[in-house]
Amino acid sequence: MFTGIIEQQGMIQKKTAGRLHVQAESTFVKKLSPGASVAVNGACLTVSDIPAKDIFAADVMPETLRRTTLGSLKQGSPVNLELPLKAEGRFGGHIVQGHVDGTAKVTHVGRSDNSHIVSFSAPEELTKYMVEKGSVAIDGISLTLIEVDDGGFSIGIIPHTKGHTTFARVVAGDMVNVEVDIVAKYVHKFTRSSCMRRHEK
Repeated sequence: MFTGIIEQQGMIQKKTAGRLHVQAESTFVKKLSPGASVAVNGACLTVSDIPAKDIFAADVMPETLRRTTLGSLKQGSPVNLELPLKAEGRFGGHIVQGHVDGTAKVTHVGRSDNSHIVSFSAPEELTKYMVEKGSVAIDGISLTLIEVDDGGFSIGIIPHTKGHTTFARVVAGDMVNVEVDIVAKYVHKFTRSSCMRRHEK
């Protein structure tokens, strides 16, 4: 499990069929080992190799490539990195599983006082789990929803988040990974099942 608090940015060093090589600070990579989990732009991947002190390799399943933006990453692309939460760790964001639900498209990036407002277009299969002031993970970052409608949603980004994540480079037209709040999924399923049972009576 992750929390959506990005530990550092890495960079795609090499990309081959079904495998990503990610370059990061050696202090981050030394915490990894083959078989360990790591979130790359919000997608939970399994480390397959540590070819250098500042590089780790991770295998990527076809389903992950289809459902996420990882398939479009190129050499030099920046990525957000997070290690799983330790049992004794501090819970700083919200529950993030690393299971990307789909993608959204950036439609607008603007300013509001000391923050940035980023708007996205997204399918209803994602927005139905979103509510204003609720949580969502965008490229692995735990963020708060400030507006939701049938065609998309908006989030606010403080300067620290913008400066320490891939949002420093985001522009309209970019695609991002989206993981909706798992609690919202359970609530939606429970209420839907309850409604169906009432209609059957």
